[in-house]
Amino acid sequence: MSDDASECEGLRFMLPNWLVRFWSSFSMTGLLLATLFFAASLTPTLIPRNYLTQGVLSGVAAAAGYGLGFFLRWLWRYLELPEFRARTQFISKIIASVVCGLIGLAFLWQAAEWQNSIRRLMHLDPVDTAHPFEVGAIALLTFIIVIALARLFNLLLYFISGQLNRFVPKRISYVVGTAIAVLLFWSAANGVIFRYGLRVLDSSFQRLDALMPPDMQAPTDPTKTGSAASLVRWQDLGRMGRSYIATGPSAADINAFTKEPAKQPVRVYVGLESGSTPQERARLALEELKRAGGFNRKTLVIITPTGTGWVDEQAIDPIEYLHHGDIASVATQYSYLASWMSLLVEPGYGAEQSRALFSEIYGYWRNLPRDGRPKLYLFGLSLGSLSTELSNDLFEVLGEPYQGELLAGPPFASRIWRSITNRRNPGTPEWLPQFRDGSYVRFTAQENALEIQDAHWGPLRVVYLQYASDPIVFFEPRSFYRQPDWMKTPRGPDVSPDLRWYPVVTFLQLALDLAVATTAPIGFGHVYAAENYIDAWKEVANIDYWSPVETDRLKELFIAKRAGKK
Repeated sequence: MSDDASECEGLRFMLPNWLVRFWSSFSMTGLLLATLFFAASLTPTLIPRNYLTQGVLSGVAAAAGYGLGFFLRWLWRYLELPEFRARTQFISKIIASVVCGLIGLAFLWQAAEWQNSIRRLMHLDPVDTAHPFEVGAIALLTFIIVIALARLFNLLLYFISGQLNRFVPKRISYVVGTAIAVLLFWSAANGVIFRYGLRVLDSSFQRLDALMPPDMQAPTDPTKTGSAASLVRWQDLGRMGRSYIATGPSAADINAFTKEPAKQPVRVYVGLESGSTPQERARLALEELKRAGGFNRKTLVIITPTGTGWVDEQAIDPIEYLHHGDIASVATQYSYLASWMSLLVEPGYGAEQSRALFSEIYGYWRNLPRDGRPKLYLFGLSLGSLSTELSNDLFEVLGEPYQGELLAGPPFASRIWRSITNRRNPGTPEWLPQFRDGSYVRFTAQENALEIQDAHWGPLRVVYLQYASDPIVFFEPRSFYRQPDWMKTPRGPDVSPDLRWYPVVTFLQLALDLAVATTAPIGFGHVYAAENYIDAWKEVANIDYWSPVETDRLKELFIAKRAGKK
């Protein structure tokens, strides 16, 4: 009789058979690791969490810990190492369960303070409780669901292996059975979740994009995109495009603030519905920009929006003030999905559209007389930053370079950003690196770090604006098994001092942070503030005619505007 069978036999007179079998099926090693992973998941990472997200995270982490413990237990038995007696195992399980319960309660009690360690840095009100009962219940439910799926996989594996064992040796049947089970599970996940689910999401976002608020009417100014004189129909701009065209400072707004003559900024936007291919939308954007007089302005900015087509007003409004309205900008939509979704499932879409738009605008711009053409800049936020990096090759613009780029919140998948960061000057932190002599690329955050002693810009200026608390930037797949460099001291000013690295768990925490990165208050996480864009734009565009006092006034203007919207 096996140990488990003996244990069950000894308990049969006290407990129902199903409960005995259920109890015996659980791995003590798995339970211990599940508890440790659960406890570690309650510690802070980059973004504050509510009890719902915390519960789901803790449940997944506990399931991951249990799975690892179960594997270690299986390996122990496979190697035929000595086993404890059934009675010893039973008593050990009871003791371990009590200890695990106490550990879980202790960490749940501390969870509120850990969350407050982030909230204080982000100027949020502290929380009195981490809602331990709600977190525990959601975590338990999530744990059960994940374990149930794992056991379903196990049943499928044994069924397939059992059928194959009739024709091939046992070990081969297990290997082949595992491969088939993985393939079936992946096919189901890919078909149901990724394909059907994302198709539904894309359709939902498309319908949302088509919504037209009653108070947002087509512009009457013939120079504006979407007007009766425009080459682009108002209804084809999409929700984000219409918002971009309808908002922003007017010439009167700029004049009222600067007390100097100002022009009406030119904004051009082409939505997904305006063309069936990236090339068609790019050509239409060029023609609309020419029609609106964009090439007659002092400055021209090519924008790659986020996944949804959103252009951040916190980024573009400031440079329109800085240039007294003598500026044009152009953007084309490439997706309906949020950036983090697009990053995972369709990262190439944005790059393709960005390349097409750059090729059209740059190709026309470079053939204009040098003395009569605007200065050309590129801008991208989030996935738009990655796509902007891929919009052109350095060698194709070397003979006729544009003036600069401002890239905010570059995603962790940005290979150029990653390469520069990895080759940063020794002694500079990953969250705020310095690269060589600072003549080509510089990094900044909440505090302006662009003024580097004895550094001189070259003909092309590239600035990365990134917050240390932004998981879109600092998610690290290798955090699964190693501590990321940005966790080392000195840390960013908006990163909790209580943050610690734990194998597997930190990876899961940062993966959740990816999805909730935009829930942070403005100026933290993946929500970039206008006052930080102001410093960055001044450096990228070499704007030296704004005094420090005037610059501070402009920052206060945008801070006051945000406060007024709350």
